[in-house]
Amino acid sequence: MAVAIHISCVISVRGIAGLGDVAEVRKSFNRHLHFTLVKDRNVATPRDYFFALAHTVRDHLVGRWIRTQQHYYERDPKRIYYLSLEFYMGRTLQNTMVNLGLQNACDEAIYQLGLDMEELEEIEEDAGLGNGGLGRLAACFLDSMATLGLAAYGYGIRYEFGIFNQKIVNGWQVEEADDWLRYGNPWEKARPEYMLPVHFYGRVQHTPEGAKWLDTQVVLAMPYDTPVPGYKNNTVNTMRLWSAKAPNDFKLQDFNVGDYIEAVLDRNLAENISRVLYPNDNFFEGKELRLKQEYFVVAATLQDIIRRFKSSKFGCRDPVRTSFETFPDKVAIQLNDTHPALSIPELMRILVDVEKVDWDKAWEITKKTCAYTNHTVLPEALERWPVSMFEKLLPRHLDIIYAINQRHLDHVAALFPGDVDRLRRMSVIEEGDCKRINMAHLCVIGSHAVNGVARIHSEIVKQSVKSRRFVHVGCSCLLTPSQCLLNLYAHRIKKDPGKAFVPRTVMIGGKTQYGVTSSSFQAAPGYHMAKMIIKLVTSIGNVVNHDPVVGDRLKVIFLENYRVSLAEKVIPAADLSQQISTAGTEASGTGNMKFMLNGALTIGTMDGANVEMAEEAGAENLFIFGLRVEDVEALDRKGYNAREYYERLPELRQAVDQISSGFFSPKDPDCFRDVVNMLMYHDRFKVFADYDAYIQCQAQVDQLYRNPKEWTKKVIRNIACSGKFSSDRTITEYAREIWGVEPSDLQIPPPNVPRD
Repeated sequence: MAVAIHISCVISVRGIAGLGDVAEVRKSFNRHLHFTLVKDRNVATPRDYFFALAHTVRDHLVGRWIRTQQHYYERDPKRIYYLSLEFYMGRTLQNTMVNLGLQNACDEAIYQLGLDMEELEEIEEDAGLGNGGLGRLAACFLDSMATLGLAAYGYGIRYEFGIFNQKIVNGWQVEEADDWLRYGNPWEKARPEYMLPVHFYGRVQHTPEGAKWLDTQVVLAMPYDTPVPGYKNNTVNTMRLWSAKAPNDFKLQDFNVGDYIEAVLDRNLAENISRVLYPNDNFFEGKELRLKQEYFVVAATLQDIIRRFKSSKFGCRDPVRTSFETFPDKVAIQLNDTHPALSIPELMRILVDVEKVDWDKAWEITKKTCAYTNHTVLPEALERWPVSMFEKLLPRHLDIIYAINQRHLDHVAALFPGDVDRLRRMSVIEEGDCKRINMAHLCVIGSHAVNGVARIHSEIVKQSVKSRRFVHVGCSCLLTPSQCLLNLYAHRIKKDPGKAFVPRTVMIGGKTQYGVTSSSFQAAPGYHMAKMIIKLVTSIGNVVNHDPVVGDRLKVIFLENYRVSLAEKVIPAADLSQQISTAGTEASGTGNMKFMLNGALTIGTMDGANVEMAEEAGAENLFIFGLRVEDVEALDRKGYNAREYYERLPELRQAVDQISSGFFSPKDPDCFRDVVNMLMYHDRFKVFADYDAYIQCQAQVDQLYRNPKEWTKKVIRNIACSGKFSSDRTITEYAREIWGVEPSDLQIPPPNVPRD
C-alpha cells in the first residue's frame, strides 16, 4: 500500500498568477525584509525569509480584518463566541495564502526571488495549543465560521508552551517543551488596551445591596488577536487568546524594600496561568492551576463579550445598551466541552452582582445564551472539581452553583415526588468523602442546547444525562487489535515466505488523540500505559523492519511528534484509515473524516463518525467489523473474560505470548508485563472481543486491494459522499439549530474597493 513521497517543488507558475500581483508580493517581501527584519539578502537566514513572506501575506489580511469588524458594528448581527481551552491551529501561512487567493502569486514571487516555498513553509512553528480532536475541531470551526460569514470569535489561552514535542529515544517517548513562541509569532497582534482584571481567592460578603466578592487577588488578562480568514470572501474573523500578566503592584504591598526582588520574582505565580497547556484532553486532573486556567479564560472573555454587547459603534467604549433583555438575541456562547463551564456561574455573577438583574431573569438569559458540546463519555475525563478547591479559589461561584443546584433539585423533586435516588443522580453536587461539582451536569442544566460531536455520541450523552449514572472504571489507555496484528502479519509471512502478501507500511502516531492509521491513544506525560504502548510499537517495528524474511512486505513506522503539519502530509498518502475504537468510547474522531475526504478507505468499528460515514457512503464501501454499542453493553452485563479469547484463538495467543516472553524486548524480558496484564485482566476496552472480526476484516482489505479497479470504485464513492463531513456543513447546522443565525454568502468588499 502506498506511502507518502515528498518532492520539493520549485516550478514556476508564471501565467497563472497576475504579474502585477507577483510584483506587488516581491516588493512587499523586500520591504519587510529591509524595514521589519532589518536584513538584506547578504545576511538574511531562511527564517528571515519566512517572516518576510508571513508579514507580506499578513498585510493582505489587515485591511480585510479591519473592514470585517467595521461591517459587524454597522450591521450589528448576533455574535457567536466559541470558548475553548484548546485551539490546535497548526501552521497559518499556507492556509492564509489559499483563503486569500494569494497562493499562485506568492509561489511565483518566491520562485523569482530564488527561494523555495516549501522550505519556507517548513520553518513555521505549529501553533500546538491543543491535544488533538477537541482542539483541532475548534480550529476547523473557526475557519468555517469565517467562510460562512458568521460574526464569530474564538476565545482561549495563549499558552507559552503548547503540546509537548515528542522525541523517541531508544523506543521510548521523551517530552520536550514546545517553545513555539521562541522566534515570535508574525500572525498575532497584542492588544494591551483591552487588558482586563481577573479575580481569584478572597471572601464573599452578603449585604443589603447584594453579594460582594472582596479581598481578591488580581491577575491581568492580556489579549492577543489572530486573524482567521474565510475562504475567498474577504471576511477575517478574530481568535482572541489571553495571556496572564501580573499587575504592577502584585504582592509588592506585602513586602518591604529589602524583599523587592522576591516580590517581583513572585509575579511568576500569576503569569504561570498561561504558561503551559495541560497535555491531555481525555483525563481529568483536579489541579488548582487547571481550574485557574479555566476561570481565567472565562472571566476575561465574558467581560469582553459584555463590553462589545454594550457598545454599538466601531471603536466605541461608551455603553449604548444598558438592558440585558436582548442579550441572548445578540450573543451566543458555545462551550467546547466542560472546560469553559464556569461561563454559566460567571455570567450569573455578572448579571446578578454587577448588573443587578433579578435572579430568575438572569438565569433565563444565561440558559438562552449558552450551549454545550460534550466530547467524551469516558468517566475519567469528566470534570468533577472538589468543593473545597472552589471554596478557596472561587468562593462566590460556589455560592452561585449551590443556588443553581438547589433550584434545579426543587424542580426535579416537583416532577418526581419522593424519588430521592433521582435527586442524588441529577445533582450538580456529588456527595461523599470529598464533595465534588459535576461540571457536565452544570453545563446541561445551564444550556439551552446540548450535543455530542457525532450522532451516536449524542445518543449516548442523552442516555447518560437521563440516567445520570457514570460507572468508574480503571486505566484510560487503549491498546488496539492492530498492535497484535503487526506481530501476526509478520508471523504469517515468516511461516509461508513464498506466499503472495499485500505489502503494507503501517504508520502509527501516538502523541495526541489525533490518530493516524491506528486507533487513537493518549500518550501524555505520566501515562505509564500509553508510554508502554509506544515502546511496544517501536519495539515491534525494530524487529519486523530488520527481519530478512519479512523484507519489504511489512514495515512499521512510528511517526515521531505527530502534529497538524505532519498530518497534512500523512493523511493524503494513506490508503487505509484504521478507526478501531471499541464501540461507544470514541466521541467522534476528526481523523477518520479527513482520511475519507482524502481517499483512504476506512476499516473501523461502528463508533463515532464511522456510523454516519457508513450511512453516507454505504457500509459496503467501508470495512466494518466488531461489536456494536448494544453488544458492548451485553458483554458488560455478561462479564468480559479476556482469557476465553486467548485460549480460543491460537494466533492471538501466540501474539500475546511473544509480547509477554520478551521476544520484542530480549534485553528486558519483563518490559511489557504491564501491557499483557492490562490486556488479560484489566482491559476495559475489551480488545480481544473484537480481535477475530478485525483479522477477518483485514483479509477482506487485502483481497480488495489486489483488485485496483474495485478498490478505486470504493475510494471514489467515499470521496463523493464525504461532503457531509465538511465543518462548513456542521457549522451551518450549529448556526441554524443552536445559535439562531443564518450563514451569509455576502462578500465584504476588499480593501481596495471604496466603502459605500
